[in-house]
Amino acid sequence: MSHWFADGLAFACTQCGNCCTGSQGYVWVSPRDQASIAAHLGLDLDVFRRRYMRAVGHLLSLVDKPNGDCVFLAEDRRCSIQPVKPRQCLTFPFWPRLTASPESWEETARRCPGIGGGSRYRSQEILTIQDRETPREMICRILTQERG
Repeated sequence: MSHWFADGLAFACTQCGNCCTGSQGYVWVSPRDQASIAAHLGLDLDVFRRRYMRAVGHLLSLVDKPNGDCVFLAEDRRCSIQPVKPRQCLTFPFWPRLTASPESWEETARRCPGIGGGSRYRSQEILTIQDRETPREMICRILTQERG
């Protein structure tokens, strides 16, 4: 199957925080991510869930600050849970809806200064990142490996 991004897409996170701020939204957090974040914060899992999670239907999302920013976006606009950030955050901007068309990618690029810079991700790497069954460790390896 051929994608419009068959030649790959360039991206390097600048840690600007733009993807973590703005209107309220949803950051879906898997049970594994919840456990990792709770441990990182030194919290019991139930305490973490009460303090930082909200139910949206049958799913759990991180709560937002009143201005819509992610609850873990620090004053310096850095992620305060960077080493254990949720898979949804880890895979940005390679979400299927953002890579659905050149237009959606360009729209995202207007808010994300990392798009178009840095390393070029091959089409297969992008599809692997998007695969919901891909283990976190593999995604981390793809996103942090030395690129040529």
